[in-house]
Amino acid sequence: MKLKSEFSRNILTLMTGTTIAQAIPIVISPILTRIYTPEDFGVFAFFISIVAIFSSISSARYEQAILLPISEEDAFHVFALGLILISFMSLFLFLFIVMFKGYIIQIFHTQELSLYIYFVPITVFFIGLFNLLSYFNNRKKLYTDMARASVIKAVVLAFVQIIIGFVKEGASGLITAQVLSQMFANIQLAKNIFIKKKFINIFNLKEIKRVAVEHNNFPKYQVPHTLLSTASSNLPVYIFTAFFSASITGFYSLAIRIIFAPMMIIAGSSAKVYNEHLSNLHKNQKDTYTFSVNFLKGLSLKILPFIVLVSIFSPELFAFIFGEAWREAGVYTRILSPWLFLNVIIASIAFIPSLVEKQKKAFQVSLVQFFLVLGVLGIGVTWGSVYITLLGFSVVNSFILLYNLIWFLDALKSSKKQKRML
Repeated sequence: MKLKSEFSRNILTLMTGTTIAQAIPIVISPILTRIYTPEDFGVFAFFISIVAIFSSISSARYEQAILLPISEEDAFHVFALGLILISFMSLFLFLFIVMFKGYIIQIFHTQELSLYIYFVPITVFFIGLFNLLSYFNNRKKLYTDMARASVIKAVVLAFVQIIIGFVKEGASGLITAQVLSQMFANIQLAKNIFIKKKFINIFNLKEIKRVAVEHNNFPKYQVPHTLLSTASSNLPVYIFTAFFSASITGFYSLAIRIIFAPMMIIAGSSAKVYNEHLSNLHKNQKDTYTFSVNFLKGLSLKILPFIVLVSIFSPELFAFIFGEAWREAGVYTRILSPWLFLNVIIASIAFIPSLVEKQKKAFQVSLVQFFLVLGVLGIGVTWGSVYITLLGFSVVNSFILLYNLIWFLDALKSSKKQKRML
C-alpha cells in the first residue's frame, strides 16, 4: 500500500491510534501480573466473556447497516434504532441478573463476581454504543476521532487498573477500569453525532421502523451467527471456569490478551477502512474480489512473522516478562497460535457476508462451528486435560476459519461475475 493513497493514509491514522491503545495494556501487563493473581484474571475473563456475548448482539447487528444507506438521514435512523435496542437489552440483563444471580454464581463458582455482576448491563450498554458510534464515525471517515477514542480508552483502563490494584485485592480494579474506559471512549465519539442538531431534529419513529425492515437481514441472520461465533470463541472461558479453575482461565485470558492485541492493531484498523472501501467499490460495481485478495496478501505478510516467533518462544517470553508463575500462559499461546493467526485474517474481512447478502450461510457455518467446538471441549473435559481441550479448540476453529476464507472470496468472485453479466 502506498501512503499517498487515501486508503493507506486512513489505515495509518487508525493504526497509529490503535497501536498506542493496544500498546498501553501490553506495556503495563508485567505490572498487572504482579498486582493481580491468575485467579483475578480468571474472574475478569469470565466477566468479559459474559459481556461479550450480549454486547455483540445488543443492537441486533444493525450497526453494520450504518455503512449501507446512501442518505445521512437513513444512516442516523439506523443508529437510533440500534441505540433503542441496546437500551432494551441492558434493561433486560439487569432484571435477569436480579432474579438469577445466585444460580449464575453457583454454576460457575465465581463468588467474587457476586457484586460486580451488576456491572454487566451497563458495560453491555457502553460497548454496544461504542460499536454504533464507531460505525457512524467510520461512515463519516472521522478516523482521527476513532483513533483518539481508542487511546483515551486505553489510558483510562491502564490508570484505573493500576491504582485500584494497589489499594484493593481481587478483580475489582480490572472490572471497574473496563466500565470507565468504555464510557470515556464513547464521549469522544458521541460528539460527532449529538452536537449536530439536525440529526436530533430528524428523529422519526416511522423512519426507524422503515430502516429496521429494510435491513432486517442483519437481525435475522447476523444475530444468531454472531451469538454462536462469540459463544464459540468464549467457550474455553466458560469451560475452564466451570470444570477446571479460575487460575487456568487466567492463564488463557492473558495469552489471548497479550498475543491477540498486537495482531489486531493491524487487522482491526485495516478492517474498519476495508469495510468502508469495500462498500464503496460494491456500490459502484467495481472489482471487490481483486481488491480483497491483495488486501489479504498484505495483511498476512505483516502478521505471519510475528505468529511464527510467538509459536517458538512464547513460554520463555511469558516467564521472563510476566514472571515464572505465568509460563503456562505461554504454553497455551503456542497451542492456540494457528487459530489466532487465522482469526485475525477472517476478522478483517468478516463484513463480506453482509455485503453480498450471504448472512444465512454465515450463520449455518457458525452453527456447525459451535457444535464442533463444544464437542472437542467436552472431550477435553472428559479426559481432564487442559492441553487436549485447547488443542481441539485450536484445530477445529482453524479448519472452520480456512473454510470461511475460501467461501468469502468465492462469494466476491461470484458477485463480480454477476455484475459483468448485467
